[in-house]
Amino acid sequence: MKKIKAQLKTLSKSLATISKQVEKITDQVDKLKAPQKATPAKKTVAKKAAPAKKTIAKKKVAKKAAAKKAAPAKKTIAKKKVAKKAAAKKAAPAKQETMLDTVFDTIKRTKKGVTVSQLREKTKLDSRQLSNALYKLTKKGVIQTKSRGLYVKK
Repeated sequence: MKKIKAQLKTLSKSLATISKQVEKITDQVDKLKAPQKATPAKKTVAKKAAPAKKTIAKKKVAKKAAAKKAAPAKKTIAKKKVAKKAAAKKAAPAKQETMLDTVFDTIKRTKKGVTVSQLREKTKLDSRQLSNALYKLTKKGVIQTKSRGLYVKK
């Protein structure tokens, strides 16, 4: 049991030193910002270990370092996508009418109110979609139920 504890301590110490080395290498790679030079750095870290246990640990650390390197790349890609979406939103001034808008427009046109069956015919929506839209519009406070199945604009 004591031998195992001692081995675990040495493994944890070696892992800590390896993680520090990996962090140094990632900092150097970040400074260079060359993707061609980043791949050899990973290989050198994996080749250094001689015992079998340490190689496994180093490979795990190398994978974590690779994941850390990949994370900033994802962020830049995400920022580019956001910028493209923002540009697309500015370019498209015409807004599509939502399901709630169509249901509200049909209710708005009548003075006495509209029944669910009339709404289903005019909007050509599924009964589930229609009931959800009516629920959302009543929660917004835009329409109210005059009687069961009859909706009027507030």
